[in-house]
Amino acid sequence: MNRFEDKVVIVTGAGSGIGRACAQRIAQEGGTIHGLDVSADGLQDLAVELHEGGGNHSVSVCDVSSEDAVTAVVAECVSTHGRIDALVHMAGILRFDNTHELELTNWQKLMDVNVTGTFILCKAVLPHLIESRGNIVNAASTAALAGLPYGAAYSASKGAVKMFTRAIAIEYAKRGVRANCICPGDIKTNMTNDIPFPEDMDMTLLQRTMSLTGPTGPDVIASMVALVASNEGRHINGEEIRVDGGILA
Repeated sequence: MNRFEDKVVIVTGAGSGIGRACAQRIAQEGGTIHGLDVSADGLQDLAVELHEGGGNHSVSVCDVSSEDAVTAVVAECVSTHGRIDALVHMAGILRFDNTHELELTNWQKLMDVNVTGTFILCKAVLPHLIESRGNIVNAASTAALAGLPYGAAYSASKGAVKMFTRAIAIEYAKRGVRANCICPGDIKTNMTNDIPFPEDMDMTLLQRTMSLTGPTGPDVIASMVALVASNEGRHINGEEIRVDGGILA
């Protein structure tokens, strides 16, 4: 399939995990990728892989919570590739804490990246998506749909992403722009593998976050993102799409 032929897609979090899987999948389907991540090493690995695959691409180190940085990389993408047809915004951070022990600085950092970063990116790309009649796919989570114990800050941030995405879906629908969010659950990535848990955590409370068939890789999220972001998803707008192995069924 070449669902992204002649399409330019900004992918955030492209250096690893779900973001990288999305960049790989869209490139395989003919898309031109402009990958963003805070990790220069991760982006370099992605760039080498995309080059070997023969696809068009560019990468930029970018902290999505910085408006100046985002404005610059969006301008760079347009200067390099001439247009933007989709934003696949998968960048985010996760932490687990007893809520009564969660420090305000850690709460604020998570909100800055997950919520404010989503706003900044969408704001920056929307004028270009109006021109191209493009679309946005944001990363929410099953934590936006059900409480995540020890993840109150993360749940709050992803709930905000979900409602922000719904709002812009309505606001820009008549201008030809769609906005949806994906709600992954039980996906194996470095982010989920490397996060420390509180020492006194009750693991039974986290069973609701585990699928009956076990965790899976980020490629399953990339498959859904590619559908939604392509023309095949043209009648999908304002949705939060669960990809969680039945966790919340």
